Amino acid sequence: MVRATLGVNPWSVLYEGLERHTSLSFGAISAVIGVLVLLLWIPLKQAPKLGTFANIVVLACFSDLGLFLIPPDLGLPARAGLLVGGILLNGLSVAVYVGARFGPGPRDGLMTGASAVTGRSMRLIRTLIEISVLAVGWLLGGTAGIGTVLYALTVGPITQFFMPWFAYRSMAEGGGEAACSEAALSNEGSSQGV
Repeated sequence: MVRATLGVNPWSVLYEGLERHTSLSFGAISAVIGVLVLLLWIPLKQAPKLGTFANIVVLACFSDLGLFLIPPDLGLPARAGLLVGGILLNGLSVAVYVGARFGPGPRDGLMTGASAVTGRSMRLIRTLIEISVLAVGWLLGGTAGIGTVLYALTVGPITQFFMPWFAYRSMAEGGGEAACSEAALSNEGSSQGV
């Protein structure tokens, strides 16, 4: 999405805004914000797991690597493909790794925890988080575009759509089937810290 130059996701707007005010790289800011977001988990009674910390490290490293490997000057069709592909793959990947129950990343744990505590859908909670982060990032000088708005409004619904396909259920929860409802995942998240 960064290389698409049609608007980055709201968290990237925040990172860009912070990059203007610090000497840290985009990936380093991602890691620092990831750790700070974990503090918001405390009132949500979320507990980090291996996947939570893996998300911080992998996202930080691969953000910088992706920016290094993907050329910055692409034509509009390629950029549009990167934008749409980035949004769809992000929603899908969140459903896959949150559904695996090894611990959501900091931002996704904020979504699942707030959904469990409030009883609101993940799509609504995620959309509200994305819009809030976008506002702060934009005020700090981060750049936004049509892709930013598209991401903010669609990543929550995309994640919620894919979640039942990839959410793991133990044998005790339903015969070891791979699919489960959002409610079961949210209930597990609030009771066991996912």
